[in-house]
Amino acid sequence: MTQTNELERWLAEEARILERLDAGPGPGVARPEQIAGKTGLEIMQGIVDGALPYAEIARTLDFTVIEVAPGRAVFQGMPLQRHLNPLGTVHGGWFATLLDSALGCAVHTLMPPGRAYTTAELGVNMVKAITPKVQRVRAIGTVIHCGRQLATAEARLVGPDGTLYAHATTTCLVFEVPAAR
Repeated sequence: MTQTNELERWLAEEARILERLDAGPGPGVARPEQIAGKTGLEIMQGIVDGALPYAEIARTLDFTVIEVAPGRAVFQGMPLQRHLNPLGTVHGGWFATLLDSALGCAVHTLMPPGRAYTTAELGVNMVKAITPKVQRVRAIGTVIHCGRQLATAEARLVGPDGTLYAHATTTCLVFEVPAAR
């Protein structure tokens, strides 16, 4: 598949997802009763399907959740002028946020009901600059280990031509969600 065909496929997939997200509740935080008794995968799938709110940061930084599966999450980002540092390349914080989202949500897909996680450590290696000439990138997160107290994951940030822009790892603290009072 050519780079142009792959980019067209990515854009079509993004358009389908955004249509569902726009028809849903929009950005925000799910109410406790919306997620009670659900697994992390069910919650993440609810977000992708537009049944649950998605994170406001996705709108702020122009990225979208594209796919979730057990131990996997894919986010697609659109590098824009407003994401640039003074040198004219995409700011490292944009890379890190997109990668952190894919890493954390990959871990989230493996959470049973009543369990959650938080990022305890994030390591990002940027290996190639991104400019707005790169129309889209994808952060592909996969879980390496998910235990009762810790989870680890890795992610790669790639372009439609397969170019690697960054890679990252995370360690997440896994915990029981406190009962509602």
